[in-house]
Amino acid sequence: MSRIVFLEERCKGCRLCAEACPVRIIRPAGRFNRQGYEVMETEGRCTGCASCAIMCPDTAIRVFRDKAGGKTA
Repeated sequence: MSRIVFLEERCKGCRLCAEACPVRIIRPAGRFNRQGYEVMETEGRCTGCASCAIMCPDTAIRVFRDKAGGKTA
């Protein structure tokens, strides 16, 4: 299964990743990083499309794709 890892200390809570996600699994986590920004988290099954990581202006997202689809991380 594909998964997303947020580098929380880089996240500025802009929520562009949530807007870019085609399956709408990214949401605010309700917790804050040291800079005071609300970080994001996932809830649900990631497709590994990487739209969130492409959209993130702070490169705070890493996408790890499953190997079943022939894709690599």
